[in-house]
Amino acid sequence: MAEKLHDYRKSYEKGILSEETVDENPMQQFRTWFFEVKDSGGVDEVNAMTISTIGTDGFPKGRVVLLKKYDEYGFYFYTNYNSEKGKSIANNNRVSLSFFWPNMERQVIIKGTAEKTSEADSTNYFHSRPKGSQLGAAVSHQSEVVESRKILEENLAELERKHINKEVPKPEDWGGFLVKPISIEFWQGRPNRLHDRIRYTLKGDDWVIERLAP
Repeated sequence: MAEKLHDYRKSYEKGILSEETVDENPMQQFRTWFFEVKDSGGVDEVNAMTISTIGTDGFPKGRVVLLKKYDEYGFYFYTNYNSEKGKSIANNNRVSLSFFWPNMERQVIIKGTAEKTSEADSTNYFHSRPKGSQLGAAVSHQSEVVESRKILEENLAELERKHINKEVPKPEDWGGFLVKPISIEFWQGRPNRLHDRIRYTLKGDDWVIERLAP
């Protein structure tokens, strides 16, 4: 059954983006936008981002994860290293991150390379999580086929019993990735589809700022 979506249109009129006003450092520009979106309300998880990888089967795949930290080096998230995305990154560490903030008609698209964070960083973050999240990570062999949800819940209940009043050890195959950006594009919706697109590209140690056609 075909369903036409031709009339799904809106006019983007909530902001502008220009070469004259953006920060010379893209990480500072990201920080500015991140907190503007956060403070504006209307987004449940402003740190939700789509990470796209090239799978071991050669196909691209995107999925939403949560950004947990960013600094001058790049963007951090945490996962099971034996998950589908973990194996994909091990095979090809070139990835893309994207943020979509519809309440302010903004996108950020990042290209970069992913590398594992230190064991100390992964352990520190793991133990900062709620205990339920720690147990969930420990019990789940992420991306593997499971017979039923009931089995997952039974295994979780057993692990909870074993760790009453005990620290949950971080699984060996669980930890962080740092995505080091080589390109960061900021997209601001504008009327008549003449959107503002400002791209930062890393050239040596410097960021080159360019406007892209919408």
